[in-house]
Amino acid sequence: MPAELTFVAPRRARPPRHLADLGPEECRAVVTELGEKPFRARQLAQHYFGRLESDTARMTDLPASARERLGEALLPRLLTPVKHVTCDNGMTRKTLWRAFDGVLFESVLMRYPDRVTLCVSSQAGCGMNCPFCATGQAGLTRNLSTGEIVDQVVSVARDLARGEVAGGPGRISNIVFMGMGEPLANYRRVLEAVRRITDPVPSGLGISQRGVTVSTVGLVPAIEKLIAERLQVRLAVSLHAPDDELRDELVPVNNRWKIAEVLDAAWRYADTTGRRVSVEYALIRDINDQAWRADLLGRLLAGRLAHVNLIPLNPTPGSKWTASRPEDEREFVRRLQARGVSVTVRDTRGQEIDGACGQLAATGA
Repeated sequence: MPAELTFVAPRRARPPRHLADLGPEECRAVVTELGEKPFRARQLAQHYFGRLESDTARMTDLPASARERLGEALLPRLLTPVKHVTCDNGMTRKTLWRAFDGVLFESVLMRYPDRVTLCVSSQAGCGMNCPFCATGQAGLTRNLSTGEIVDQVVSVARDLARGEVAGGPGRISNIVFMGMGEPLANYRRVLEAVRRITDPVPSGLGISQRGVTVSTVGLVPAIEKLIAERLQVRLAVSLHAPDDELRDELVPVNNRWKIAEVLDAAWRYADTTGRRVSVEYALIRDINDQAWRADLLGRLLAGRLAHVNLIPLNPTPGSKWTASRPEDEREFVRRLQARGVSVTVRDTRGQEIDGACGQLAATGA
């Protein structure tokens, strides 16, 4: 009898180790292992986080004999920009990135008069399978490393500082984890990325925690873990329906954690941090934009530390759904306001370049 055949899936190669993957102590340990003085780790971090420099050949305060070795060990090239696509007179820019293994993902930079926001990806693709979202329909390829998440921010911040984005030199003020992927499904790496983004230079980029938003479709255990971190980042919950029957269809993870459980966790986050929870709600014509659903949502949120972000559904290829009628959108807003719920309709930035909410698909390389 022939031996039974077994199939072992090949192990996916990991992204190369990067300074952004490491805390200060870990970075010092690597530098020491390379035979360099521990303070070289701080010098590298000062260049990367403080001066937005990744090329050790330009770090003239490092010994010439050590630059290449330190660069290979701690500042390998993680991301290559494949292309930039712009709209809004260049004030909105979508970047398609290629990782070391050829995986593609996207980020979106949005310049406003009072702030500069970067929407970053935490995964290549997404495994949440929300049927109205182009990213969800593509499925999950893999998690991004901490370094790959942070390097999106550093690379875009460098372009801004050098005046390579319309509007002249500038700085990123806000980071939103609302690009490709479910951030809390890549919890450890996202949390480490938040720390690198918000820790002061040279340990991080020094962006205020209050300028960072982490979104989730409602992974309750991960929200509980985030509560325990006692950070000051904003939590955004992608709700999209006020009743479990519809949300089971629109956000399949609702079959595991129902609306009541998700919102209970969100309110605990708000109570612990004092930060208002952002409730994301994509308005879909004749699906979730009925007046009675606005009333139900209003009852769920009334008196809570919450703000509703209504998002006119952005078109995606082959989708059977579309944005709500303007009059239905206005009535939805009116009914929420009548119950004392804070609400705004999100600016659909980047729609022309498939860079708006729910449109990121990393295609067209």
